[in-house]
Amino acid sequence: MWPDLLRALALVLVIEGLMPFLAPERWREMMLRLSDVDGRSLRVFGGVLIGVGVLLLQFIH
Repeated sequence: MWPDLLRALALVLVIEGLMPFLAPERWREMMLRLSDVDGRSLRVFGGVLIGVGVLLLQFIH
């Protein structure tokens, strides 16, 4: 179980690093825009992403 979790976390790091590597200026603009979004909206968006991720994992498995 732990090796799979570490692989998944490593893949997240690779995916998260793609935008700053490929388009740093656009990534910076996106981060600045996100800083203006209220906390509740970010929390809801994060919850939706978690839900979609869990459903996708269930579908794949």
